[in-house]
Amino acid sequence: MAESRELKVAREAADAAGEIIRGFYRQRFEVWQKSKDQPVTDADLAADKTLKAILLEAFPNDGWLSEETADSPERLSLRRLWVVDPIDGTKEFIRGIPEFSISIALVKDGRPIVGVIQNPVTGETFWAARGKGAFQNGRPIRATRARKFADALIMASHREVRARRLMSVKGKVRVKAVGSTAYKIALVAAGRCDLMLSFKPKSEWDIAAGVLIAEEAGGRVTDHEGNPYRFNRPDTIRPNLLATNGLLHAAALRFIRDVNRRVEME
Repeated sequence: MAESRELKVAREAADAAGEIIRGFYRQRFEVWQKSKDQPVTDADLAADKTLKAILLEAFPNDGWLSEETADSPERLSLRRLWVVDPIDGTKEFIRGIPEFSISIALVKDGRPIVGVIQNPVTGETFWAARGKGAFQNGRPIRATRARKFADALIMASHREVRARRLMSVKGKVRVKAVGSTAYKIALVAAGRCDLMLSFKPKSEWDIAAGVLIAEEAGGRVTDHEGNPYRFNRPDTIRPNLLATNGLLHAAALRFIRDVNRRVEME
């Protein structure tokens, strides 16, 4: 099936940014703090510059929203917007852990229509176009068909696996720590786990590409109230995140409510 020009350029942009990031990986680079617990590196900025140049040169009338570029309210008046995180999982990148990713989404009228997520170290590239299915390195992918929550494999961040909520259910569910949010959503889409969740706020650039890839693979992505996401909003922050194979979504929402209730009662 022929891919759209938008998807082709997005994949090319991811490849170009991935090459730049690999040049920095486990080498010496500058690190500083944008804000508390929000590191940024030379690699983030170099990859962001390359992504913006490639994508906006090809589509100059589209808007731009990136973690590493100052936001502009002008994007709110545009129907199409590139939503980008040049390195999702910068902490893992700094520590030399290959659990970070490049996340690129094209959003139209609030919904992602193209999504690309690449782990530049492992060589995994996941992509989707709305209505065309989801792929990893050229092969179709599907979320798992698991229906029993007790047997599900859950992915969460390294920090959240050690935090109160998931520690409160330790031994009762299977939880695996993985870095990048976008990468974890892609792994749900590829059937490598049954669901991923986060109790922490996420930004549009963390999740936009993953939402499309997961949905095209048969999965579902919402907040913890079961509400789907819309993008290109004035406030780019979302309160939390749940991505599942779709079949486990209702059970996962109940699990989240139970965990929150248990922590509140402590």
